[in-house]
Amino acid sequence: PLYAHQVKAIRKAVAGRNYAVVTGTGSGKTECFLLPILNDIFSEFETDGPSAGVRAMVLYPMNALANDQLKRLRSLLAGTDITFGRYTGDTEEKESKAVLKWAEENPHERRLPNEIISREEIRKNPPNILLTNYSMLEHLLLRPKDAPLFGKAFGTKWRHIAIDEAHVYSGTLGTEIAYLLRRLKSRIEFETGTKPHLHCYATSATIGTEDDMPKVASFASDLFGEHFSPNAGDLDVITSERCLPQDALDQRPWGRLPLSAWLD
Repeated sequence: PLYAHQVKAIRKAVAGRNYAVVTGTGSGKTECFLLPILNDIFSEFETDGPSAGVRAMVLYPMNALANDQLKRLRSLLAGTDITFGRYTGDTEEKESKAVLKWAEENPHERRLPNEIISREEIRKNPPNILLTNYSMLEHLLLRPKDAPLFGKAFGTKWRHIAIDEAHVYSGTLGTEIAYLLRRLKSRIEFETGTKPHLHCYATSATIGTEDDMPKVASFASDLFGEHFSPNAGDLDVITSERCLPQDALDQRPWGRLPLSAWLD
């Protein structure tokens, strides 16, 4: 069963909206963008069949977070045709070295055929879900050998960008990331001749007051260069709803009855 904020996120995604998810640690923020992304890719594959090329990029501020997500994808995507891969400083260039490193890091585990683990393979067959960080994205946009990720053969499939821990990208760093994302979109448009239509998602566990949520939407709009509604009643920021034990008791038909009455 899903939490209320996850249901809200999925409904916004189906409606084609961008949104930010601001909920507590461990509340399932990742599912708020991962479930819509997987649903979109599965729907495409059901109609057109599986194919290489990035559909979704998830940007993490730290490699440790990308590694955790990689483990989650292994369990979620086992037995599917959706490919996934991590492209960070830890990713080996050659497939032969990558295979040895993967075995060392994951003893007693079997590698999935849809996990792409080397840089050379990522260039040959870009994964459907790409996990990376902003430093590596900068390199990807600069290096000619990484051009296949954005070129005509694979670049037309880019549809989703998710940024985890979005509150990290404030100040000067936030400005740099905002320009980096604009460069990414311009590069895809230049290479393919088609402006990418992207669904954008931001997550953060940094909680503000209800009055701060329109500012969160404006921040996300500036960061992605895409529309996030800051308007009340149409706000593209999703927060969690807390149900305290006493609230649940107050909603019972019997109200605040003593324990002895419940037992009777």
